[in-house]
Amino acid sequence: MRGTVRRACTAGLVIGALVTGAAACTGDSDQRGAGQTTACTNGTYAWSGVHRMQKLTAMSDPITFEKRTASYSAEFEPVDDTVYRPSVTGAPRGIGAAAVITALGSHLKVEEPLAGPSEKEAPEEDHYFEVATGDLEGAYYAWGYIKLVTADFTYTCGNGEPVKGQVRTWEGTGSGFMPCSEPPEGTAGRAAAGRLCPAGSRAARTPD
Repeated sequence: MRGTVRRACTAGLVIGALVTGAAACTGDSDQRGAGQTTACTNGTYAWSGVHRMQKLTAMSDPITFEKRTASYSAEFEPVDDTVYRPSVTGAPRGIGAAAVITALGSHLKVEEPLAGPSEKEAPEEDHYFEVATGDLEGAYYAWGYIKLVTADFTYTCGNGEPVKGQVRTWEGTGSGFMPCSEPPEGTAGRAAAGRLCPAGSRAARTPD
């Protein structure tokens, strides 16, 4: 699994910009009738509708520490059987899905590469979360999430017609652990708090 473990995470919205391809314009050898089709691979991407969000994927049971506790280990249960796979629709001729995803990653300036076409993220059994802070008391909740990314693109190269398409992928996975006495952070955290925290707690009162 590609991912990170952190206390909490926030989601954001990114506005489209231009990204230039790295390769040169080339003609391929595909012949159709009397004409020759060509592929242009040094075009530019215009990105729009870029959306980054957290999706809740796993949760612990409700957690309550009756007295101060130094550490805790929780088993995560998947929230459903969804299997995530990256996809690219409308990839330009001569440019594979992987290259389009790489271009999106460059546009977003991600620290780690976005998930490529061969990757998948599936529910895991026997997945554990561990925390050691030395000062745990009261009601807590733990959750796992995937950081999804969707984006529309228009690819323009030479004198050819612009090509439009869409990318669906993710930039990592992670987990969080928070007390129910504090407001939750992130879409996935809010969803987990609403299910795991006691009714009336500060975290459970925050709309998901």
